[in-house]
Amino acid sequence: MEFTVLEETKTKLVFELKGETHTFCNLLKDELLNTKGVVTASYRVDHPLIGVPRFLVETKGAEPRKALKEALASIKKKAEAFRKEVAEF
Repeated sequence: MEFTVLEETKTKLVFELKGETHTFCNLLKDELLNTKGVVTASYRVDHPLIGVPRFLVETKGAEPRKALKEALASIKKKAEAFRKEVAEF
């Protein structure tokens, strides 16, 4: 995965995630929407075969990069819990 920031302000972050598919992008978008302070979280892929996912995160009362880090930490925590549950079988 390659993370490239395209635009950044106090309340807005636009970035690309080269090498990722809809699977991870949908998960990240949903987790961002559940993060405190995030008003908008969306992504698009311009071309289905060669497009790179481009995210837009807008916040109110939170720093976009901090919200992104919180969402990623939450995904990691949930993945670890899932891994532990599966390992019990």
